[in-house]
Amino acid sequence: MDATAGRSLYSSHRTKTIHLVRHGQGHVAGDKEANKYQSFDCFDAQLTSLGWKQVGNLRRHVQSCGLSKRIELVVTSPLFRTMQTAVGAFGGEVYSDDMHVPPLMVQNAGDSNCPAISSLNCPPFLAVELCREHLGVNPCDKRRSISECRSLFPAIDFSMIEQDEDILWTSDIRETNGEVADRGLMFLKWLWTRKEKEIAIVSHCGFLFHVLSVFGNDCHRSVEDEICKQFANCELRSFVLVDWR
Repeated sequence: MDATAGRSLYSSHRTKTIHLVRHGQGHVAGDKEANKYQSFDCFDAQLTSLGWKQVGNLRRHVQSCGLSKRIELVVTSPLFRTMQTAVGAFGGEVYSDDMHVPPLMVQNAGDSNCPAISSLNCPPFLAVELCREHLGVNPCDKRRSISECRSLFPAIDFSMIEQDEDILWTSDIRETNGEVADRGLMFLKWLWTRKEKEIAIVSHCGFLFHVLSVFGNDCHRSVEDEICKQFANCELRSFVLVDWR
């Protein structure tokens, strides 16, 4: 009998812990009409009131379990609902004017009726295009200009995004599932170049599903199902990323 069957052993310096989070409920997801996805009324959709409640629940969870103290970096898609989720779940406390640092989010960003969020006592935040949702066709997945994003989320680092306007989104061509998965693998490869060992990533249902579906094919079906199932809103799943080469 092979005592190592179904098990692997790696040196810790060849691993990173990543915490994957889907954003809270966005306005388009709360709408029952399928054609709303094609409406510019839902351009770069923001969180609903239920979405903010989901973010609050996630924040309480990451604080109570100690995860908020371990995370060294928060990576977020530059879409509005993911940035709102990221700063709400992993950011500092309510911002006040006597704090001599820029806030992560200004008061009432996107007509959210939410207070400003401080950038004190929390990890740095970095916006990355590679972990966006499916590109193309649906206006809810088209981002705002980076200049507008910077004005609303002053302490998020947008330096990795070179173009102010969204040149990746097109109105007539939508990424295939395979293209999303390939982009996700590029994102994981980039993550491996980071010095941080424990990173939170706030992204989207489609992106997370398609990149995770690349993995688990050599596992027991129950393990594969655990890896590849769809994310609920504000669900957090933790994985160990391994460089075994």
